[in-house]
Amino acid sequence: MRDAGFRRRRLSLTSLIDVIFLLLLFFMLSSTFSQFSEVELSTQGAGQPGASQSQPIFVQLRAESLRVNARKVTLAQLQNAVVPLIEGGETRALISTDADVTAQRLTDLLLALRGIEGLSVQVLVPS
Repeated sequence: MRDAGFRRRRLSLTSLIDVIFLLLLFFMLSSTFSQFSEVELSTQGAGQPGASQSQPIFVQLRAESLRVNARKVTLAQLQNAVVPLIEGGETRALISTDADVTAQRLTDLLLALRGIEGLSVQVLVPS
């Protein structure tokens, strides 16, 4: 026999939906939506000759600016600034960065330089 004082209550899912919504909101806001790229890197051993005897191109990468041979350019203008400086054969581009430059900014620069023929890129590391 059933107890007359006992009634079945319906289970409310409102609080469960609220918790799931808060978790979803938390994970969406704590995630980073970064642009990732892949860049091939190669090292040059000590004692090996350089890429060529031509004059290198100096690229200064800063958090807010970009300079090619001390001339200020934008990332969109980079190819037009570098191509006239490439001499016959292979020319080396030396990249120096500041400590406040992000890895994504350096990757964007390397991707822009990768498409230029006759250019080998070397990133200078401060000692």
